[in-house]
Amino acid sequence: MTEAQFFDALRQGLWVAVITATPILAVALVTGLVVGLFQALTSIQEMTLTFVPKLGAIVVVFWLSMSFMSRTLVAFFQNHLIPLIIGG
Repeated sequence: MTEAQFFDALRQGLWVAVITATPILAVALVTGLVVGLFQALTSIQEMTLTFVPKLGAIVVVFWLSMSFMSRTLVAFFQNHLIPLIIGG
């Protein structure tokens, strides 16, 4: 494996990581903003109020996007990494 192939595989792996993490991070951001806005409007400063809804939203989105994440990772391994490993 050449240095260019290594860096190309690394770049593609980082892009796959970004693509698979985006739904969860986006939902965590939106949920945090909504809960923060709700807390600011109502003057409720409870720590569990920020944690529990965000955790629930993350779990739901993870469950819904699990097949997309699995397909993306399997495709990356089958199309890019395994051919590099076997020297194809």
